Amino acid sequence: MGILCLNPSIQLFPNIPQFRAIRNTKFKAIAARLNDPQTTTTTENQQQQLNLSVLRFTLGIPGLDESYLPRWIGYGFGSLLILNHFAGSDAASITPAQMRTEALGLSLAAFSIALPYLGRFLKGATQVDQSILPEAADQIFVMSQNISNCEKEDLAWATYVLLRNTNTISVLISVRGQLCVRGYWNTPNDISKGQILDWFQQQIEKMGLSDITDTLYFPQITDSGLGEMLPNGTRSLLVQPMLHASVPSAKKVKKVEGFCMLASSMGYAYSDKDIAWIKAIANKFEVE
Repeated sequence: MGILCLNPSIQLFPNIPQFRAIRNTKFKAIAARLNDPQTTTTTENQQQQLNLSVLRFTLGIPGLDESYLPRWIGYGFGSLLILNHFAGSDAASITPAQMRTEALGLSLAAFSIALPYLGRFLKGATQVDQSILPEAADQIFVMSQNISNCEKEDLAWATYVLLRNTNTISVLISVRGQLCVRGYWNTPNDISKGQILDWFQQQIEKMGLSDITDTLYFPQITDSGLGEMLPNGTRSLLVQPMLHASVPSAKKVKKVEGFCMLASSMGYAYSDKDIAWIKAIANKFEVE
């Protein structure tokens, strides 16, 4: 599946009808699985795999961005080399070989320090403070109630790891008409908690996301042209569809089962690696 990356100068949804679903999607109950013991055991094992396969390596230190780990390693080893040169060696006993070794070590330390910045430059990411949160937006966490507890756990876990491991401030997952919304969103002040999912469904239909079959990535957008539900200050938007592949009469047909939408306050927030990782999480909800 290809990735559609749009030009930043183009408004996000100028031609809504070409993406709009033909029919209105309503909340429908997910069909119950057969209560066969072997099938139930297999399903539970598959659901447990979600909790293991979507994890990324982190040190678990609050406030520490692991992407800057090479920089701190470079600072540490570079400082040790300088300290050893001035405090651990006699100036008269320093050999040319030691000088070359120290120069090489300092060069490697400098490269390690610059590595995070080089990575961001090559990806085209902008230097934006990730701690900046959107103004006039509500932090919410709601999901459809007419689904099983196992599916609720999967949706809650998927939205958590997407917010935790990417530059995302808002995430919405729609699977077969069922919604899970988490993060910062622009919601009406006069709407009740019981009506908020219906409101999100209406916004999804307005944006025409129900029948999207290709990955949509808007790396640099402005507030103009955004949907009502996206928070102010959104700079990147990624929509990853979930497709169900069926083979009727030897012809493979892909049916849209849902999508995963992520918004970020950073321009160029998602690299190719991030998009591939997000797609892997979305694949967990695809039906064979």
